[in-house]
Amino acid sequence: MRLNALEIKEKIEVHFAETMSSSGDVPDELEEAENPAFEIGSQAIIEADHMPGMKGALATIAGAYETTAYSVTYYPTTGEEPVKDHKWVIHEEIENAGEEPLKPGTEVTLIADHMEGMDGAKAVIESTVETNVYMLDFTTTTGEKVDNHKWIIESELAPIE
Repeated sequence: MRLNALEIKEKIEVHFAETMSSSGDVPDELEEAENPAFEIGSQAIIEADHMPGMKGALATIAGAYETTAYSVTYYPTTGEEPVKDHKWVIHEEIENAGEEPLKPGTEVTLIADHMEGMDGAKAVIESTVETNVYMLDFTTTTGEKVDNHKWIIESELAPIE
């Protein structure tokens, strides 16, 4: 069966929406944010474009946590090509991370499961941001529902005007 370009695009977008959803489980040691810019249950506009259909989507805040977020390049346990500059993995999703934020260039092992092949993957920290991170429920700009997406940092959200 041959697919036309629109059918291929739709299949890719559905796949991305499925991979953006999670169970909503968070690490036990992750602390809720005391004064988040976006309260749980409130809405915001996503300004990040980590995946297709994300930028410009209206999101409902499902969780707000205070932590360190990392952009990482990781080497999937599935044997696929490295994923460069993946945003975001949080401090609590890094094996034996210790107390202090990690510096760019640090080699780590991930204990996150946002994407297939991520849990147990070797990674290199690309950048570090101490911030509030958010778990979001949203519908992509192409109409796909995403539940409990991990993670968006505070600067990647905008208030509804």
